[in-house]
This record gives sequence, structure tokens and C-alpha cells, in this order.
Amino acid sequence: MSTTPSISGLARLLVQHGRLSDGDAEALQGSAASNKAPFIAQLLQSGKMNAKEVAEFSAQAFGYPLLDLDQIDTSYIPQGVLDTKVMQAQRVVPLYKRGTRLFIGISDITNLQAAEEVRFQTGAQIEPIVVEDNKLIKLLDHLLEASGAGLKNLEMDESELDIRSGDDEPQPDAPNIDVDDAPVVKYLQKILLDAINAGASDVHFEPYEKYYRIRYRQDGILREIAQPPLAIKEKIASRIKVISKLDISEKRVPQDGRMKLVLSKSRAIDFRVSTLPTLHGEKIVMRILDPTSATLGIDALGYEPDQKAALLDAVSRPYGMVLVTGPTGSGKTVSLYTCLNILNEPGTNISTAEDPAEINLPGVNQVNVNDKAGLTFSAALKAFLRQDPDIIMVGEIRDLETADIAIKAAQTGHMVFSTLHTNDAPGTLTRLLNMGVAPFNVASSVILITAQRLARKLCTHCKAPIDIPTEALRRAGFTEAELDGSWTPYRAVGCDQCKDTGYKGRVGIYQVMPISDEMNRLIMKNGTSIDIADQARREGVRDLRQSGLLKVRQGMTSLEEIMAVTNE
Repeated sequence: MSTTPSISGLARLLVQHGRLSDGDAEALQGSAASNKAPFIAQLLQSGKMNAKEVAEFSAQAFGYPLLDLDQIDTSYIPQGVLDTKVMQAQRVVPLYKRGTRLFIGISDITNLQAAEEVRFQTGAQIEPIVVEDNKLIKLLDHLLEASGAGLKNLEMDESELDIRSGDDEPQPDAPNIDVDDAPVVKYLQKILLDAINAGASDVHFEPYEKYYRIRYRQDGILREIAQPPLAIKEKIASRIKVISKLDISEKRVPQDGRMKLVLSKSRAIDFRVSTLPTLHGEKIVMRILDPTSATLGIDALGYEPDQKAALLDAVSRPYGMVLVTGPTGSGKTVSLYTCLNILNEPGTNISTAEDPAEINLPGVNQVNVNDKAGLTFSAALKAFLRQDPDIIMVGEIRDLETADIAIKAAQTGHMVFSTLHTNDAPGTLTRLLNMGVAPFNVASSVILITAQRLARKLCTHCKAPIDIPTEALRRAGFTEAELDGSWTPYRAVGCDQCKDTGYKGRVGIYQVMPISDEMNRLIMKNGTSIDIADQARREGVRDLRQSGLLKVRQGMTSLEEIMAVTNE
């Protein structure tokens, strides 16, 4: 077999054994050189071979042992034997040291430079063990995060990233070395990028007496992802506060700000930043606000067909009030912006007042309320009514004055959207009455109320059927008609795809309640939330538990998750 002279190393070996053609090997080696990437990384990216195939081939061709890194206990890996910069650059990891012999895991066995550099640095006799490249990279990331070494040796293409304050102005270089410490800047960028890639909704930076930890909230659950050195907590806090335009000298009171991470010319992610003084330093929570979530469309939110039809019918009316209710983090803002996006047309004037505006939507006039400056929800609403509005969105109805102005707007030819913090849709009406809004005003303005929760979706790769006793299903709320054996409940299992949680992504659980004439009569008679709930049930409105159980029947989530989320 003739092999092109320019092909070397692993590429040459693969060609000699008929695993790659001369042309493919030469092209991949050329791409690796131009991208300044290892050949094995370019090979795996091309899809011509996977990591397991490469590892098995290398072990067989050279007669070296093959090791599955997923099966080793990382606590036994020798610490301080090898410089982390060498580990990253050469794609090697020390596995075991016995006397003068050092066993290293390596994915490209032909990388003689790696073995030489390890031998030079350690002075040990090197014993290579073949490992899969993807598992090697995963282990290196884990070791770097656990040791905090990522601060010193993190490699990142900063030309692709731009961190800005919330007003889109690039941040000037600050002279404070604590703020502009390059390793801290890179480490923070990595933490935020990883959070975005992992689909996290929040990032928590938490200082304690003896350690400092970073956690992501993924699918509603907090998970620890790193414990960087305690010494950098002030530097990270200062850096975040500078780019969020907060006062870095003020550490005694909470502060709120915004920042933007520009990923590319076409994509930028906003962060809402909140600081809180604690016993051992400032805890910082960053809420990730992805503007693409508002443009996913109503079908992606999880509404059932009848619920979607009722919601679209309400928002298409010329005037009235649509209320969305639920706890913090239940997706109310995304639901409201999805409705606004449907109505956002050149011939429509839309204004919103929020605290603060979480999602930027072109074509919508968005206002951040500022209580200290006197720009309250009620003040913003009064201003909107002098701005020739068609549609108004109020971030939250908190007091009687805001409720009164919003209701008057709905009564005078405007469509009004807002949120309240109540447990379900019927309770929202009585909450308005308890605020002091007259029953007539509630009955003549509110046209639909949606209560919602977010439930974790079962991972489609590993979910498994589960046998649940009929009596338990009946107690959960299933009717006799639904227990006909035509569907199967599933349970969470856990796999690599879902990070062993059994769940991946979330879906909305909704109670969509159009306000009927009979409900209006109950409101005028000062009916309770129980009376209204009974009437809604008679009209076929599913409550949150029933909507959740429907998702269980569809195999979308588990009964355990619905029981926890609806809690009725």
C-alpha cells in the first residue's frame, strides 16, 4: 500500500491498516494543522471514526492496555505529579505512580512529544495506557475544575466573546488588578459559557467560611459544578459587579444589575445580576435571559390543543385583560412574551413595564420601572395611556393603584397582559377582590387567566416503564375512564444524555380558564375561589393536577414529578 509521505503519526497508521484513505487522512491532517488542533480531535469531529473505535484500534495495533476512564475512581489519581498545562496541551492524564514508573492515560499513542514532555517533567519511566479521547477530555475538565487549576491554565478564544454591561456599551479597561485579573476574566467566561451550553437558568456564586462554590440551576434543580479557590471570591464578585455597572465598593446592601455576553454577531445572551451580602462575602446570582425563548412559538410551551385555542382566542380580542399566574421561575415571562410576539406587528403599538425587562423584543417599547426615581408600575401605566397604546404589558400587579389603572385600560379599548403571584387561576380573581378592586371592574375586564408550573421532562433516551398500583393512580387523581390500560407510566432512570438525572428539559403545565358569563355572575355575588373553581370544573377547565396527569399519560413526565410540582 502506498502512503502519502506527508501523512504521519496516527493518520499514517490508520491508512496502513485500511481504516482511512490517503485523501481523507491528508485532508484531516491539513485541517488539524490549519486549526492548530490535534489530529485525533479533527478525526473525531469528522465522524469517520468514533473515540471508542480509535482507542480499540490503537490498543490492538501497538499492544498497549485499554482502559475505560468512566470506571476509575478519580480520587485515586495522583495529585501534583504533572503540570496541568502539560495535561491540557498534550491530552494526557496521570493515572497511577509506582516507584519510578508513571502510568499515563493517552488517546493518541503516536504522540511521542507528549510522552517525552511527561518524562522530562516527572523524571519517571512512562507506561502509556490507551483511553478514549472524549472521556479523557471529560476527566481533564473534571480535574481542572476540582483543583481550581482552570484559573491558571484555561485556554479560550477571547476574540469570539464580548462581555458588556446591560446598556450594550463595551466595558472600558479598569485599572483595578482585582477586577481585570486575566485568569479570573477567562474563568468567569468559561463558567457563563458552560452554563449557557448546559441550558442552565441561573448561576449561583456562593462564598462560605471554608470554601467557595458555583452552582447551576438546570431544569429547576440546583447542581454544584465547581469549587474554585476561596481566595478568588472577591475578584469574581468585583469583576461581575464592574461589568454589571454596580458599585464595587458597596458590599453592605443588595444590588441589582444587568450584563450581556455577546457570543457572535447574531447571538447575545443577557444576564440579570443580583448581589446579596452574606456572613462570608457577597453571594451573586445571575439569571440567564435568552431572547430566543420568546420566539420559540406557542407550540413549544406545552399547551394542550384546547388550551392553546382558548389562549389565542383571548389574545386576539381588541380589549380586555389576560392574567398569568404562578410562582417565581414558572415561565410566566416567557408565556407573556410569546403572546406579545404573536401580536407584534407593524400596525400595533405595544408597551411593557417590567422590573426589570427580562427579554428584549424588537418592536416592543420596554420600560424598566425604577421605584427610587418615582417610575413605578402605576406611573408607567399612566404614561402608556398617553402614548396611543394598543397593547400594554405590566410585569406584575402588586397594589390597588396598579390594578385599577390596568383594569381601566382594559375597559377602555386596550389589551392588557399582566402577572400575579397566586396558586391557581380561580384564586387570582379573589386576590384582585381582596386588593380592593370592585367586583364589577373585575368582571368587566378580565377575559382569561392562566396558571402555570414547569415540570421536568423525562429523558427520551433512558426513561423506562413502571408498574404503579391502580389505587395509587386513583389517589393521584386519575379517573376510572383514564385507567383503561391504554397508556403506560414511565419513570426516570438516568444516562449520559441527561447527566444521570433521568430528566432533560422542562414542559409547561397549565390551567387555562376563560372567564365565562356564569363566572362573572359569581364574581358579582362575591363568590369565593372555591365557587369559581367548581364552576370552571363544570365548564371543562382542567386544573394544574389534571393537566399534569395528562402529561403523565402522554409519557412526557413522571407521576412523581407531577405530584411534586402540583402539590394539591
